[in-house]
Amino acid sequence: MTSSIPGRLKRLPELAQNLFWTWRPDSQRLFSGLDPALWETTEHNPVRLLNETANLESAAGDAAFVDAYDRALQDLDSYLARRDTWMNRVYPSMDGRIAYFSAEFGLHESLPIYSGGLGVLAGDHVKSASDLGVPLAGVGLLYSEGYFRQRLDAAGVQQEVYEPFDPRNRPVLPARDAEGREVHVSIPFPGRELHLKIWEVQVGRVSLLLLDADVPENGEEDRALTARLYGGDSRTRISQELILGVGGVRALRALEIHPAVFHMNEGHAAFSVLERMRELVADGTSFDEARERVTRNTVFTTHTPVPAGHDHFAPDLFEEFTTGWPEALGTNREGLWSLGHKGEEWGATFNMTVLAMNLSATRNAVSELHRDVSVEMWDYLFDSSAGRPITHVTNGIHTWSWLSPALYELFERHSAGRAWREVVEDASVWSFVEEIPDRDLWEARRATKRGMTEFVNQRLRLQRERTDSSAPAQALDPEALTLGFARRFATYKRATLLLSDPERLRRIVKDSDRPVQFVFAGKAHPADEPAKEFIRALYAAAGAEDLAGHIVILEDYDMNVARHLVQGVDVWLNNPRRPLEASGTSGQKASLNGAPNFSVLDGWWPEAYNGKNGWTIGTDKEYANLEEQDAADSESLYTTLEEALIPLYYTRDDSGIPGGWVEITKEAISTVAPVFSTQRMVQDYVHKLYVPRIVPAR
Repeated sequence: MTSSIPGRLKRLPELAQNLFWTWRPDSQRLFSGLDPALWETTEHNPVRLLNETANLESAAGDAAFVDAYDRALQDLDSYLARRDTWMNRVYPSMDGRIAYFSAEFGLHESLPIYSGGLGVLAGDHVKSASDLGVPLAGVGLLYSEGYFRQRLDAAGVQQEVYEPFDPRNRPVLPARDAEGREVHVSIPFPGRELHLKIWEVQVGRVSLLLLDADVPENGEEDRALTARLYGGDSRTRISQELILGVGGVRALRALEIHPAVFHMNEGHAAFSVLERMRELVADGTSFDEARERVTRNTVFTTHTPVPAGHDHFAPDLFEEFTTGWPEALGTNREGLWSLGHKGEEWGATFNMTVLAMNLSATRNAVSELHRDVSVEMWDYLFDSSAGRPITHVTNGIHTWSWLSPALYELFERHSAGRAWREVVEDASVWSFVEEIPDRDLWEARRATKRGMTEFVNQRLRLQRERTDSSAPAQALDPEALTLGFARRFATYKRATLLLSDPERLRRIVKDSDRPVQFVFAGKAHPADEPAKEFIRALYAAAGAEDLAGHIVILEDYDMNVARHLVQGVDVWLNNPRRPLEASGTSGQKASLNGAPNFSVLDGWWPEAYNGKNGWTIGTDKEYANLEEQDAADSESLYTTLEEALIPLYYTRDDSGIPGGWVEITKEAISTVAPVFSTQRMVQDYVHKLYVPRIVPAR
């Protein structure tokens, strides 16, 4: 790439390689302005853009482009050089880095190494750590085919398409040691060594290390081990988790990074504790002492109360992949097995969450309700007299990655110099939102909604052309009340709850004076046939002649689709089966952008809902069975739509402004934006979980 870059623009590759640009609108406009059409076809990937555009020479002679380039460089340089960060002010003498392990990181659509909420949460965590100056290093996997691209055929059947991941066209570079050499590590595998290349992604001030098995030293089957996120069978899963945990620790060591705290984001990374114990035992420490020392500075976050979300492996598979590990840990087979197995709750399997729980000093859930559910779920592991074994840090979102440009500009105009950008987690600095004239906020929201509508309608046209569908054409109306539902399609999220009473739904949406429309998006795991059936049901409803345009479903949900929807819809719909939603963050993103949340009292919403900033579906009562719960929640959904949301949205004053609606919009922004930011969340991790764990340990 660098050989074709004009000298006046020689640092363009540096701008492209640091994902800081993903939350800097001016930098995004710089790249999009270089080649607008290519920017869209490359999925907003500046590295590929620079490799393929023919406009570099002309851009170097364009004074406006060069000026924008200089400003973007100054922005990056000043950000990286800043020393008065929150971390340095609050903990000026803290010594040591945080290693943050996660199986997926959702940073941007140009780096497709994420599936859903877990990855996007990890990406937002890293971004806010950078903003706050937290000395964090991320560790994950480089998936050579990423997660699948979703295509829906003419019958609404999900098709999974896998595309090769060419690192040369992505914002990743080989990790290099102090002498400039590429870093490779190896880990023990059954009958062989598995070789891994380490890649590095720069996310502002934070480095993210990605492990890759697709190297010539490995056999063909081994090279495919890091091909697909959440793909393959149990052998693939245990292989990937050994790569992440054991390979991740070795990658840190090879780069001379010796963290003071190790944070495991879900149980996928739990093998890291065994590798750290092995290091200590190799230095002469006993098994019990190594376990104690490793536990001291380990933090574990659990994200799911759904059993399928916790990996566990049969004894023969576990023993095959851990041959030699008992001896290396100074124990026997039973001693190793005991670390990941207790009781019969999970059968005769080695459970990765149990391993992580057993070897962590602090364990946290991701909302207050999820903490209560997790304590009940895992109470058999702990001595009940020792106090609550699991705390909670409620999830948040990275404000600057999700706030629409129109609202950002509106907030800048009306904040009157208040430091809302610097201390986004401080609720008091958001008081200016109440002072914004209703018309200004309403018009900014309408402009964003029009952009979202154009985006959705273009995607629908492309879907229709590809499938050659004979179903009625679908298109959103920018003036109709629009509710969004976009997330991973798992059955407990009940994407089809809206379809429980088709006749009532038709009456609701087809009122010519008060039309309503719903936009859905999401992927089902390739092996989850019931979830795929939900997609087919929604697709069929969207294609019904009397509902066409009132229900639409977009294929290939990713961070780009998510941004458009959370920024542009009027209301965010969320109806999981309580209490199976650990936290959820999409409603937080929507509320930040002025779209109130309409949700079951699950995950984060019980902590946020105040009666004035959104609406609830159902209650927090327990039901005799799932059918009773579904019936009660669907009745609540329909009734609240009919009696609250729709009348309020369509009640306008003489100038066309829905004053009551704007009031709820303002309340949603001012109550959700500060409290449910990752800036607050990461500060909580630092105060409660990281700093107390900084002890001299490996």
